[in-house]
Amino acid sequence: MKNTFKSISAIALLAAAASSSSHIVLDEPVAQAGASYKAVLRVGHGCTGSPTTAIRVLIPTGLRGAKPQPKPGWTLATRSEKLAQPYSSHGKQITDDVVEISWTAASRESWLADAFFDEFVLRGTLSERPGVLWFKVLQTCETGSNDWSEIPTAGVSTQGMKTPAILLKVLPAGAGMDHQH
Repeated sequence: MKNTFKSISAIALLAAAASSSSHIVLDEPVAQAGASYKAVLRVGHGCTGSPTTAIRVLIPTGLRGAKPQPKPGWTLATRSEKLAQPYSSHGKQITDDVVEISWTAASRESWLADAFFDEFVLRGTLSERPGVLWFKVLQTCETGSNDWSEIPTAGVSTQGMKTPAILLKVLPAGAGMDHQH
């Protein structure tokens, strides 16, 4: 138990360090394989002072059955595709799944001003495979955009990257984390 806690702590610190240079981060950057996961994406600023008008998230392979949380004042859209590798969920064969979720401000009053932060939430179930998942996010603003999609060629360090994708470290099942819904 002591070694499991140390490894979870070390991985959490690594994930936090990897995301600290990012301006969109996951509230919980570590999760357990096979578990339900609630991804809370925190948007910390606009685009060079310009307010955020839309957020588009590409769902990484390894997060299944993604469902977005509606946000008052924002229009919600999802895009599904046929899966290369179908999976089973609750006794049903899943052949198509959500691959993209977007929130678009319904009016100027709903724009996210650069001076504020907000959260965009989705949930899904992680595959049984531990490793890393990268959420690529396109942040569109009144003027310009930030394409948070850079992924390191090796490892998980995003240090020095201008617009890194958002890292989720997936631990092996039974790693001693609390189960999320």
